[in-house]
Amino acid sequence: MAKNITLAIDEDLLDKMRVLAAIRRTSVNAMVRDFFEHEVNRETTQADRAEAWGRLFEAADNNAERRSRRLGDKQPLFDRELFYEEVMRERGLL
Repeated sequence: MAKNITLAIDEDLLDKMRVLAAIRRTSVNAMVRDFFEHEVNRETTQADRAEAWGRLFEAADNNAERRSRRLGDKQPLFDRELFYEEVMRERGLL
């Protein structure tokens, strides 16, 4: 079910949006709705991507731990957190 909202927008910007909507043969309402849908989908895609990377890193960490145990290593082959910290320091972000 569609809900109505009220937006406060600069009059000049609204006039430009009306012209743009007319050129595109749509409405300002449809353009705002499409923009909101695009932003939500973009955020959802980014969250899905971040979750997939998290699963990949977790699987890699688990695999490295199993390999270390199998080979009798005391120290992990790769410390992702240490690597991340080194990269961030090199880039001046920490």
